Amino acid sequence: MSNKTTTKDVSLEIKEIQESGLRVTEPRKKILHIFESNEDQHFTADMIYSELKKQGENVGFATVYRVLTQFEEAGLLVRHNFDSGHAVFELKKKCHHDHLVCISCGKIIEFLDDSIEARQCKVAKDAGFEVTSHSLTIFGYCSECRGNTK
Repeated sequence: MSNKTTTKDVSLEIKEIQESGLRVTEPRKKILHIFESNEDQHFTADMIYSELKKQGENVGFATVYRVLTQFEEAGLLVRHNFDSGHAVFELKKKCHHDHLVCISCGKIIEFLDDSIEARQCKVAKDAGFEVTSHSLTIFGYCSECRGNTK
């Protein structure tokens, strides 16, 4: 994980926290920085907590979980509850995407397929259904785990 912080990063993170309506605190800045430094990753609360500890930060697990929940409510993060039993969080992205989740190692791969999106819209339209949101998660084995089971 990257943990280099520039003045530009910090000012952007402060601005995002303020625009979300939350008070700027050190734990919020540090947690948002972890996500923004690793934009394509999904994190559990445990992973964030471990990363903060590795950086020498004195932040409790309850604080980490509370900040993640606040960021979700403020629209900065998206929570996913894949079958692992643990919530994973990612930065809210401007464009929609779906997920492939390996049931062996937990690897998460993001993808966007216009034909799948079009088919979902057609199915909804044919049923007279107005879609407000959707998520597609496909579970299976990644290429590394498939190689290990042969």
